[in-house]
Amino acid sequence: MFVDRAITEDFQTTSPASPSASDQQFHVVASSLARLLETATRELERDRGVVKASLVTAWRILQAEIERCSGANGSSSGGLAAWQVARVRAYIDSNLHRTIHIRDLSAIARRSPAHFSRQFKLAVGKSPHAYVVRRRLEKACHLMITSTTSLSEIALSVGFSDQAHLCRLFRRDFGQSPANWRRELGIPGEVIAGIGADKS
Repeated sequence: MFVDRAITEDFQTTSPASPSASDQQFHVVASSLARLLETATRELERDRGVVKASLVTAWRILQAEIERCSGANGSSSGGLAAWQVARVRAYIDSNLHRTIHIRDLSAIARRSPAHFSRQFKLAVGKSPHAYVVRRRLEKACHLMITSTTSLSEIALSVGFSDQAHLCRLFRRDFGQSPANWRRELGIPGEVIAGIGADKS
């Protein structure tokens, strides 16, 4: 059984540009979390793999929304302003498939490269590199849930050097290989077989 694909398609982590957009973002997040938790509750006794996948996805959505709201309310002392964080995040999300350089991010935030990394970590809680890696992993999760694209193609499309690179970082953060994680979401066996051996 698949986790509801509409949830991951509807949910966006970009910062709203207006109060009405903020209300709409809250509605999307709340609806997504409600549907994920409903799925987890319904499948609790029947399919624990689906329950686990639903809870992991709900947790990541909630974490992203908490970070977004924190950024919208201003920055930590010495960190970047909300508009700077929003622009940098938007650039990262639009360029995950490419190499992302600190000099480009610092230019977007209108800060010198020497100060940008420290200020970004103060505002977001992660270094720019760690944040980019996390966003790549989250995008990879989204593609694994919503498509039957091979792991090697997904790895390249989100900016990893190859499938082994994706597998290594995925196992570090999730405690299992992406192939196993994908199976727990209910991807048909013939699709997994076509992906090839897990290179983790």
